[in-house]
Amino acid sequence: MSQPFTTPQQAEDAFYDALEEGNDALMMRVWDDSPDIALLLPMQPFILGGQVRNAIRDLLRSNLPLNIQVNHLHWVEIGDLAIHYVEERNNAAGPPGGAPPLFATNAFRRRGDGWVMILHQNAPPPPLEGMPPG
Repeated sequence: MSQPFTTPQQAEDAFYDALEEGNDALMMRVWDDSPDIALLLPMQPFILGGQVRNAIRDLLRSNLPLNIQVNHLHWVEIGDLAIHYVEERNNAAGPPGGAPPLFATNAFRRRGDGWVMILHQNAPPPPLEGMPPG
């Protein structure tokens, strides 16, 4: 049996490592096995429970180039729940800073002696000042 993630940050680091490496086994360790886990991505339907694992596996198999730089904006940890607000930049398609960021919320809960992800949601940045939304 693999070692649990002893902090929410370890679980989050493993999530982004698994994305970049296409590492399905590591990614499945990150996510809780609860029917309450959720994934919400821009322009995609809300995904809940076991379908999250299927959607993540599809993403990992897509060969989408990922080199995600994460900027932590704010963390909240209350008891067995942790929420991380981050800015994500995928630098795989060009020079660093070339792609607009996504803003993400990653939520984790403590299970036994380790932490697991229960939510990943990301959204595009707001429109540039002076530009109409959408």
